[in-house]
Amino acid sequence: MSLDVYALVLAAGLSRRYGRSKLLEELSGTPLLRHALSAAQAACPGKVVLVTGHASEDIVNAASGLADEIVLNREYRNGIGSSIAKSVSHLTEDAAAVIIMLADQPLVTAAHIGQIIEKWGNDPDAIVATRFSGLDGPPVLFGERYFGELSELTGDAGAKQVLRAHPNAVRTVGFEQAAIDIDTPDDL
Repeated sequence: MSLDVYALVLAAGLSRRYGRSKLLEELSGTPLLRHALSAAQAACPGKVVLVTGHASEDIVNAASGLADEIVLNREYRNGIGSSIAKSVSHLTEDAAAVIIMLADQPLVTAAHIGQIIEKWGNDPDAIVATRFSGLDGPPVLFGERYFGELSELTGDAGAKQVLRAHPNAVRTVGFEQAAIDIDTPDDL
C-alpha cells in the first residue's frame, strides 16, 4: 500500500463576510491563497489539490505553480461539505490520507502539517486534528477509512461531523496560530 498524503486546499467559497474574493487579497505582499498553498506544497509536494468554485479562474491564476491538481466544485453555493465531497471523490486510489485545509488560514505552516502527518503514523483509522482555542479543527488529516464519509458530505457543516462521529480515533496537534482565519477585512 502506498502511503501518499494529499492536501486539499479549500478555496471555493463566496467570501460573503469579506465582501469580495478574500483569497486574492494580499497579506505581506502575497495573495492570501498562496500562504496556505505554499505550506501544503512544502509538506505534501506534488500532492496538493486546490478546490475552487467562486471566482475560479482568478483563484487558479493566483495559485499558479502551487497546485498540482484543480477540482472545480460547481456546487460551491451548497457549502463547504460539497467542496470536501467533490475533492475527496477525486482522489486517486494511492491516497492513504487527506489533509483538509482552509485557504483562509494564512499562519498554518508546513512544519505544522508535517507534525500532523507524523502524529497520523500511517494509521488508516486515525484522524488528526489541529487543537486551538480549546477546539479541534482544521487542518485535519483523515485516514483512508473516512474517505467514504467525507465524499458524502453536503451543506455547510464541513468535516466536523465526521470528526465528531469518531471521537476515539481523533488525535490532536496543538497549533494556536490556526485560530487565525480571515473572514473580514479587519481580520486581514
